[in-house]
Amino acid sequence: MTQRLTWVDAIKGFLMILVVIGHYPGEMDHPILTYIYWFHMPAFFLLSGLFFHPVSKDQAIGKSLKKRMLQLMIPYVFFVSLITILRYILAFATGNDSLDYYLNDFYSIVIGGRFARGCYAAIWFITTLVAVYVLFMLMTHYLKRSLQFIVLALCYAVAQWESHYVEQLGGAIDRASQMIFVPWNVDVALMAIVYFAIGYYGREFFQHIQPVVYVISLGIMLWAMHAVWTGTLDYHLSMKFIRYNHPVLDLIIPLACIIVIMFTCQVVTKLVRLRALEFIERHSLIIMYAHISFDK
Repeated sequence: MTQRLTWVDAIKGFLMILVVIGHYPGEMDHPILTYIYWFHMPAFFLLSGLFFHPVSKDQAIGKSLKKRMLQLMIPYVFFVSLITILRYILAFATGNDSLDYYLNDFYSIVIGGRFARGCYAAIWFITTLVAVYVLFMLMTHYLKRSLQFIVLALCYAVAQWESHYVEQLGGAIDRASQMIFVPWNVDVALMAIVYFAIGYYGREFFQHIQPVVYVISLGIMLWAMHAVWTGTLDYHLSMKFIRYNHPVLDLIIPLACIIVIMFTCQVVTKLVRLRALEFIERHSLIIMYAHISFDK
């Protein structure tokens, strides 16, 4: 148990570093951001599923739902409120007294998700994770395993259709995705729940990744990176903005990258504690909410 938690903490710390890099404000003359977006958010959902415990049939589900929602939403409300108060104080102190600005800005914060930008860029993950937990907890409590897989397949199909629809709208993907009004990015849960479920159902597989699986996954990851680098493959994935390019690659490439990172951390942490990454993981909540500079 201790060893497992050690490598998981290391992975989460590493992923948090990638989140910060992914919100780099400038332009990078390198597809590294494309590579990061392939897997860093799918990995967070998969790891959440890895440690999900369903409510037994003889227990009331309401208490478990309430407990999990409070665990996620209390910090959400606290940090978002704190950041907003500080931003508005700074904005007013520097001469911004436009009521329309504050009303429009506050509205975008309340509906959250892909509509909340700037220093709120990362908050969509929490509300999407809440939606995933609720749906998956209900699904595993009331449905047989076969029906669970059917629901997951339907979720994945609808998510792919929604992404195709957004692509047909044209223009920048962030603006196009905002044409679909769904507060808190709840619709992204259709895709996120699939990664979450893979972590849950594949718990034993991911905890004991075999070297041959690592080698195959590494080959897939290097192939994809090289293909994008040379321009022979145009593949992007952005969960926040409903960008899923390919119904097959949207599973294969993220999973290959995640397996490579998992196996590497499992091997390394058997030799040495990655204390720096563990430290980052312990403070990941604060880092997630506060790593983007305040805007006015």
